[in-house]
Amino acid sequence: MSQLGLRMTYDEPPKGGGKHKGVARSTVLPIIGSLAALGFVALMAVVGIRAITGGPSDYEGAGSGSVSVVINPGDSIRQIGRTLAAAGVVSSADAFVSAAQGDARSSSIAPGAYRLHSQMSSSSAIALLLDPASRDVKRLVIPEGWRADKTLATAAKVTGIPIAELKKSFANAAELGLPAYAKGNAEGFLFPATYEFGPKITADDVIRTMIKRFNKQAAAINLESEAAARGLTPLEVVTMASILEVETPPAAYGKGARVLYNRLDQNMRLQLDSTVNYALGTADLQLTAEQLDTDSPYNTYKHKGLPPGPIDSPGDAALQGALNPTKGKWLYFLTTDPATQTTEFANTYDEFLVLKRKYQANVG
Repeated sequence: MSQLGLRMTYDEPPKGGGKHKGVARSTVLPIIGSLAALGFVALMAVVGIRAITGGPSDYEGAGSGSVSVVINPGDSIRQIGRTLAAAGVVSSADAFVSAAQGDARSSSIAPGAYRLHSQMSSSSAIALLLDPASRDVKRLVIPEGWRADKTLATAAKVTGIPIAELKKSFANAAELGLPAYAKGNAEGFLFPATYEFGPKITADDVIRTMIKRFNKQAAAINLESEAAARGLTPLEVVTMASILEVETPPAAYGKGARVLYNRLDQNMRLQLDSTVNYALGTADLQLTAEQLDTDSPYNTYKHKGLPPGPIDSPGDAALQGALNPTKGKWLYFLTTDPATQTTEFANTYDEFLVLKRKYQANVG
């Protein structure tokens, strides 16, 4: 390390008694002064440029073309700026940070995939990152009561993932977060919701995300402990909820659940067309005698108790209905007017026959 200007003295003769052969002190000091002056001028030039431009150099305008970027969960504003700069969206991370400091909305930038433009001003980039229309996502909407086959087919259409890959992941759901009590069958556990998937989503990601959403809801309603309190397993509750989804309207979930509980308590067959339809892969409003004689563990006309598993994916309201049945003595329910989804309840078989005649009058 040079000691120039620190401790070295030049009034001492060099060892050996010779004359000092280094640069004369009178020459060194002006050089140091000149270098310092040049450094100061350079610093002032940078400061002056920033004072004039208002901050780091930035692109102007809305840019052009299309650039895909991914903002990861937990990314700081500077990390986002680095990502955008590396993709050629903004001129630099400093420019983006400077713009973000002047826009309080920038703290609301959410993780995800976005489609932006090349060489845009940082303020324009922030505006697009806050615009939902800029999200580079594939939106998958799964309604309550859909069977797994329909969910998988829709997911394939929306995401572009081959149906074979989705079916493979579905069959491997036990490795993707499926609860142990589901016994390896993910039917009923692809939670109905709206999902947004990025451009690089895989079949495993799709199934894992849906199951994760189910697990989150199950934890929120304490599914396992609440099921045990009612003498059921979590799988039985999900199965009951899946039946409610297709047998009764949401406003009657509690009453429908009470009918199922009452019939189970009295060791009666549930006699549900919906479970037979599931066994047949159909959705017929009226089943024939031959269909009702189908040999399947899902045929609740032949077998007592709940079917071995869910027949579709129930939503939160149906799960809550299964866990919180309305008080009552009903043993029957029937949708007497399919056009208006009017469902009525009866305590006795004779009362049920009255409802059946109303149904027949409404359907012709």
